[in-house]
Amino acid sequence: MIILIFFILHWYLSLFVQTFFLHRYAAHSMFTMSKTSERFFYIFTFICQGSSYLSPRAYGILHRMHHAHVDTDQDPHSPKYDKNIMAMMMRTYHIFRGIFKKNTDIEPKFEKGVPDWVAFDKIASSAGARVFWIVFYIAFYYFFATHWLMYLLIPIHIGMGPIHGVIINWFAHKVGYSNFEMENTSTNLMAWDIFMMGEGLHNNHHRNASKANFGYKKYEFDPTYPIILLLNKLNIIQLRKS
Repeated sequence: MIILIFFILHWYLSLFVQTFFLHRYAAHSMFTMSKTSERFFYIFTFICQGSSYLSPRAYGILHRMHHAHVDTDQDPHSPKYDKNIMAMMMRTYHIFRGIFKKNTDIEPKFEKGVPDWVAFDKIASSAGARVFWIVFYIAFYYFFATHWLMYLLIPIHIGMGPIHGVIINWFAHKVGYSNFEMENTSTNLMAWDIFMMGEGLHNNHHRNASKANFGYKKYEFDPTYPIILLLNKLNIIQLRKS
């Protein structure tokens, strides 16, 4: 039971920081926040994503490139140009690393306004930090796992961030339904997106990339949006008009 709770917590906390902080804030600036709040969410992202921590700056730039070049050969993660999921993940990884290391030429429009905390990113993305989290996951399972099969979940913990990304970047361009006809292959994976916290409403998001609520139809539910409304009401963030 402890392992199950730990896995579910890690899945949803990692997913929350990815959709809330990396995607909706860093990439799309759907809301603003103070520098103090921004740095809090940097640290919170590191804690929640652990060994799979993704730099908000690099993620923001990469995702903006995706929207600008969706389903073309310049898209950093389009299923149209990769034979399988692993091939797409590896291509995305190399592009991401190039952005992170700042040895890739980036158009100024993709960098404008993205959060950038160089010192923290360097620590959180270091090999030492990633090894620390991997050791932590293994130790946790050593003390609390009740069956050897539970250890098979450890690789998911280790690659949690990229796994969440590839689910959307692959399947939400392969299967599902569309509310809007567009010049790309984006789809919605499910109307009540309780497993991907709204990210699965991908066709809706491509229809209006600045809209904080990924749900469009009355029957569609984006679980992250009520949290955004609460944080806005508490004045932790300030929603922009979409």
